[in-house]
Formats: sequence, structure tokens, C-alpha cells
Amino acid sequence: MTTADTVRDGNQTLPGSLSKSSSDERRVNAWIGQGVVIEGRITSAQDLRIDGKVEGEIEVGDHLLIIGVGAAIKANLVARSVVISGAVNGNVTATERIDLHPAGSITGDIRSPRLVVAEGAVITGKVDVGSNRRSKT
Repeated sequence: MTTADTVRDGNQTLPGSLSKSSSDERRVNAWIGQGVVIEGRITSAQDLRIDGKVEGEIEVGDHLLIIGVGAAIKANLVARSVVISGAVNGNVTATERIDLHPAGSITGDIRSPRLVVAEGAVITGKVDVGSNRRSKT
């Protein structure tokens, strides 16, 4: 019997050792693939990449959220940093930065201290950039 970890490692694992502690966890990102459709609320305590379709809410707190090229999102997004290469229909809030790539689009309001918009990207909505920064005294 093999697990995903044994395929990666090339080592065979005994059935009794299938449960791994969090300190052994190798995955640094959660991933929602192209063929996956989710309706509801997603919360994550690690970085998250979405290439599928999501309708609802997505919150990853103090982590990175990546919306892939083929992704179709109908949700409000909340994260430390957000990278968008797909289509987002909803408000996007980042505490650090939002990167909108050439194939990316946002239909909704944006709030972040920093915003990077590539040529070809589309924004339809209000943009509030920089107001989260602390003023220097």
C-alpha cells in the first residue's frame, strides 16, 4: 500500500503509519484543482491556490491566496496577499498586497495597502489603496 508521501519519497510506508503529525506535513499550500466546484465558505490556516470554481466566501487570514488562470470565483476574498490570474466576482481585501495579472479580472471593490495591476487586467468597482498604511509622525 502506498500513499502520496511514499510516492514522492520513493519509500514504502506501513499501513499503521498512515497518520502523520502536523510537524511531518510537507504540503505548504492547500489546492483546489480545475475540476473542483465548491459552494460555501472556505477558511484556511495556510496558503491556498484555487484553479477551480468557488461560490461563497474565501478567507485565509494571514496567508497567501492565489486565484489561477482558469479559476472562476464568485466570492468575497480576505487574505494577507492575493494574486489573481482568473476571474473574481466579489470584493477583495488584503492586509498586505493584491497582484492582478494580465488575464485577471475583478468585479467588486478592492481594499489593500498595495495594488499591482498588469497591463490587460480588468477592474470594475471601487479601489481603496494605501489608506491602511499608518501615517508617519
